[in-house]
Amino acid sequence: METLTIVLALVGLGAGVGVGYIYRKKLVETKNKDLSEKSQNLIKDAQNKSKEVLYDAKNEAFKVLDEAKKEEKRKREQLQKIEERLVSKEQGLDKKSEDADKLKEELENKVTSVKRLREEVQKIQEMQEAELEKVAQLSKDEAKGILLKKVEEDTKEVLVEQIKKTEKEVKEQAESKAKFVIAEAIQKYAAETTVESTATIVSLPSDDMKGRIIGREGRNINTFEEITGIDVIVDDTPGSIVISGFDLVRRYVAKITLERLIEDGRIHPARIEETYVKVKEEVAKLIKELGEKAAFELGVAGLHPNLIKLLGRLKFRVSYGQNVLKHSMEVAHLAANLASELGADVNMCKKAGLLHDIGKAVDHEIQGHHAMIGRDIAKKFGLDQKIIHCIEAHHGDPAPETKEAMIIATANAIANARPGANKDNLDNYIKRLEEIENVCNAFEGVNKAFAIQAGTEVRIFVNPEDVDDLKAVKLSHDVTRKIEHDLQYPGQVKVNVIRETRTEEFAK
Repeated sequence: METLTIVLALVGLGAGVGVGYIYRKKLVETKNKDLSEKSQNLIKDAQNKSKEVLYDAKNEAFKVLDEAKKEEKRKREQLQKIEERLVSKEQGLDKKSEDADKLKEELENKVTSVKRLREEVQKIQEMQEAELEKVAQLSKDEAKGILLKKVEEDTKEVLVEQIKKTEKEVKEQAESKAKFVIAEAIQKYAAETTVESTATIVSLPSDDMKGRIIGREGRNINTFEEITGIDVIVDDTPGSIVISGFDLVRRYVAKITLERLIEDGRIHPARIEETYVKVKEEVAKLIKELGEKAAFELGVAGLHPNLIKLLGRLKFRVSYGQNVLKHSMEVAHLAANLASELGADVNMCKKAGLLHDIGKAVDHEIQGHHAMIGRDIAKKFGLDQKIIHCIEAHHGDPAPETKEAMIIATANAIANARPGANKDNLDNYIKRLEEIENVCNAFEGVNKAFAIQAGTEVRIFVNPEDVDDLKAVKLSHDVTRKIEHDLQYPGQVKVNVIRETRTEEFAK
């Protein structure tokens, strides 16, 4: 029984599998048929669309071809018109060429005719001259000489009178024009005129400060004078003391140093020396700023930084009672105004006027005239040769060779000649003090030398390692003889040789 059941189950399973297979096969065939129909429909649609696209493309191609033919026709018509114009112009040029050839032929005929007439006239003139020579029994040159001599005799007095009159008028006009130009240049630049002094007044908060400045047994004031090279005058004038010295840089440093010490209140030798060193560094920066300011105010650019420093040093130099930097700026302004009136190079005159006295920044250190020193400085910093000539020729030696050099010399003379600009005594006094210091500094072993008391005394500080007491005595004698032999000065000069030894030690 069980066996029969298994057999029936197997038979049923086989029949089911067979029926399922047949059913699946029929489904697949149906799907394949549908897909085949769809693909055929798609192919038909694609073929129809391709035909439509091809038809549109053909239509578009026909349109483009038609447009190209129309454009070609239009271009041909334009070319034909251009060709017709060219042919017309060519015909016109041919006609003009023919006319030009005819005109040329006519001109050549006229030239030939004129030459022939000229030859005939010349022959007639020669015949007339020959006849005149026969009649007058004089050659052509002799007759011309007699005629010119007669004319000269008749008009000699008139010519001389006319020349004198013309010279007088030209001279009056030139003088009037020169006065006008100079007056206008001076009017355009009006600067204050102040005569520089060799003394500076320092205000004090109270008279008690005088004792602190002097110090115990005068050690503070002696140290101050030794370090700065400036003479300090403490008198009965209330609320102030006077510092005196011919070198403006040195005096300015001393003034600022003293004011700082008074403000600080601590006044002793070490503090004096420390403050002096700081102020000296600040003044070096100030000198550069002064030079830059002067160049900026005048619009002078392109100067070397070291040349700017030399320019700033002129602020602390005095010439004939004038501050040299102010004088240089004044000359630059005057020269620029004169140059604009006379048609010269304004910028060159401005720069040359500002630098014309640059040699005075170092003329107390270098031997020679400040114009020649300035020329060498200008060459060193590569300035233009025309500016160098303006600097060296502003005192007339060598003579100015250019219009700009003449203008600088004129502007310098105007600045020096106006009222209040000159004070020859002060300039000679400063020059004498500089010469005294230069003589002293030239000796071996001298550390520094200061001329004080209006040049009646000179203090010489020597290196103690190089100069002993005996050499110090001999040095004072040699300096005295040198001053007597080489320099001119009123009264007498006292020579002080100071040999100082400092010993330092530190407590640990």
